[in-house]
Amino acid sequence: MTTQKGVIQQDEKKDGRTTAGMMIEVNGLSKTFNGTLKAVDNVSFNVKEGEIFGFLGPNGAGKSTTINMLTTLLRPTSGSAVIASHDVLKAPNEVRRNVGVVPQEYTADEDLTGYENIMLCADLYGIPRSVSKPRADELLKLVELEDAKGRKVNTYSGGMRRRLELACGLINHPHLLFLDEPTLGLDVQTRTAVWNYIRKLKDEYRMTLFMTTHYLEEADSLCDRIAIIDHGKIVKIDSPAGLKNSLGGDIIELGVKEDDERISGLISQVKFVKEVKKVDPLNYRIKTELGEEAVPEVIDVIRENGFHVAKVALTKPTLDQAYLEYTGRSLREEEVSRTQMMSQRRTMRMARS
Repeated sequence: MTTQKGVIQQDEKKDGRTTAGMMIEVNGLSKTFNGTLKAVDNVSFNVKEGEIFGFLGPNGAGKSTTINMLTTLLRPTSGSAVIASHDVLKAPNEVRRNVGVVPQEYTADEDLTGYENIMLCADLYGIPRSVSKPRADELLKLVELEDAKGRKVNTYSGGMRRRLELACGLINHPHLLFLDEPTLGLDVQTRTAVWNYIRKLKDEYRMTLFMTTHYLEEADSLCDRIAIIDHGKIVKIDSPAGLKNSLGGDIIELGVKEDDERISGLISQVKFVKEVKKVDPLNYRIKTELGEEAVPEVIDVIRENGFHVAKVALTKPTLDQAYLEYTGRSLREEEVSRTQMMSQRRTMRMARS
């Protein structure tokens, strides 16, 4: 990398670019533990160069296992994965040189300064000090920790710690950065700042980012495409807009004062209405295209036939609704191990300190 007008630019490494424009190519990847527990089941997907790719799923769905295989921490049981043109099984060292990882947990040594932590990461990568020193200064500037680089990490706020983790993950100038719950436990203002850093990595540094998050508004805002994984299988891959549109339209929640079997048939004849579901004797859930135009027509047909509208509400499809559609629930808490729960709680406590 070189610095031009304060902006870090990616080195043009031939071995860090795929010929097909794909940074990640996964085919039939599976991982079975103890010969019986299939954590990842024949997943296939691609991640394009320069995109932010979201990887969503309930706890226990196979997200961490997939990432551990892609980052060479776990050996696949079957299938293949290619990262920046390098096979994770045949060339693991080359894969590691091309990727960076920002884990969910805070890993920085609290007894070292921010600068010393970055330099430690550089040493672990075998980066010469003549290269790592100016790099560390660039990264501290990127994450706005220049003034705090000489302070011990145990004096950092949660947001500062997260920004330091980001800098450490970038020390080897990766072409691909894995972000595991990058804003877990952070306040809204700090989360927004981290979002801006993530966008900057994509827009200014042409970096590919692979991220997991339980904040669906975060995935909606940042990701170009999203894969939803559940029970070890990829159940849907699309853009945030595509996932929302896959629900089939807007939703009208309608309440009437009368219980009459004719009402469903009357509503179903209205233009743009695709589906009518009677939730209970007086309430209906209506799926429709162009909800703004359908609402007044639904109200008119109810009134014209002598019935009375008690309430009406129009909602647009959300990523949360799409997620629930494909997974059945927001989280499967019963599948979260005690270790995972303790880890998340520890991370959130540190973020809020």
